[in-house]
Amino acid sequence: MKPMTSRERVRAAINHEEPDRAPVDLGASPPTGIQAGALAKLRDAYGLEKSPVKVMEPFQVLGEVEEDMLEAVQADVVGIWSPFTFFGYKNDDWKPWRLSDGTEVLIGGGFNYMVDEKGSTFFYPNGGGAPSALMPKGGYYFDSILRQEPVDEDDLDGRRDFKDMFSLFSDEELRHFEKQADELYRNTDYAIIGNFGGMALGDAGLLPGPGMARTPGIRRIEDWYAAHYLHPNYIKEVNGLQTEVALKNLELYLQAVGDKIDIIYMSGADFGTQKAELMSRDMFCEFYKPFFKKANDMLHAKTGWKLFYHCCGSIVNLLEDFVDMGVDILNPVQCSAAGMDPEWLKENFGSRLVFWGGGVDTQKTLAFGTPEEVFEEATRRLEIFSPGGGYVFNAVHNIQHVTPVDNIVAFFEAAKRFNDNRKAK
Repeated sequence: MKPMTSRERVRAAINHEEPDRAPVDLGASPPTGIQAGALAKLRDAYGLEKSPVKVMEPFQVLGEVEEDMLEAVQADVVGIWSPFTFFGYKNDDWKPWRLSDGTEVLIGGGFNYMVDEKGSTFFYPNGGGAPSALMPKGGYYFDSILRQEPVDEDDLDGRRDFKDMFSLFSDEELRHFEKQADELYRNTDYAIIGNFGGMALGDAGLLPGPGMARTPGIRRIEDWYAAHYLHPNYIKEVNGLQTEVALKNLELYLQAVGDKIDIIYMSGADFGTQKAELMSRDMFCEFYKPFFKKANDMLHAKTGWKLFYHCCGSIVNLLEDFVDMGVDILNPVQCSAAGMDPEWLKENFGSRLVFWGGGVDTQKTLAFGTPEEVFEEATRRLEIFSPGGGYVFNAVHNIQHVTPVDNIVAFFEAAKRFNDNRKAK
């Protein structure tokens, strides 16, 4: 068999055809990346040019994975990213910044922060006001700071409260998407993900509004979940508004990138915990599924894109609904969560869902195991998920800062060995 290009390889996998080798992803989307400090160590481990890593996504402190790193791990996918970060500022005018362990990195010039007397770092959103995110001394990523304003339960209006959070793409953003898509499509043979993310309904990271100067309405996650019972129309108003804006933006996005992308990252909202779903299936089907399905149906009717949904935790009771609402790709495939056994997933959903991730447990094995344990687990996951296609190799969520670099190398070397053995047969 003639070797496939990366684009051909991923396209085969996401269409449930077995490619020449298992495709690999590092850093193509918000939940499949690597924290900047870990990336700096990984670059050193592979003997790559020493240069400060750019923090392209400050909330999770994710590093920009450059071409030489993609080649080193034999990655097959790249992403189209917004010019604006999760915190709302633009990724340009790069300036030096230092991680908590002293690693020198670069961060966008719009990153406005202050370090207090305890060594904690506070981020301030554009427009002034109180800080919206906090990284404690010695920490490796930010947590949102709740700034929920007083809520009048007799005057609730979800569309009013969230009208400034969901907006149409600007001409600047659309030109950026168009240029990125054209350059990646013409000048590389990577498969391309469009990192849209606008359908992240009820996302716990999005609700507090870390990039907004003001956050009216229900923003505390506990209050948000309680409102499904106490104020159900409020939840539907917010989800309805977000979906309406997303549908308009998807039309604009389609005009900008056309068929140059293969996959679109739709949502990063989590509906699972370690042991069970965050809510009942009935509640999911009432408050979320109809909105997801509306957007998915529109895209399936107008494009050949595969729709990528990130959803952590145990979601076994929602998987049939994910299929029914038009999800093509499931990430991060958290095999350590209750009921998320990899063999069961492959047997029962392997022909209907593409599994993107699941390569190693980032909470335990990758972070605290030995390189041998990482290699063994990653190899076993490849053996389970890759036959027949429908699989892209990646860890279970982003690789964290404190992960031993030898373990990260072992993870990617497992894919190389697996693919080399397949080629030799």
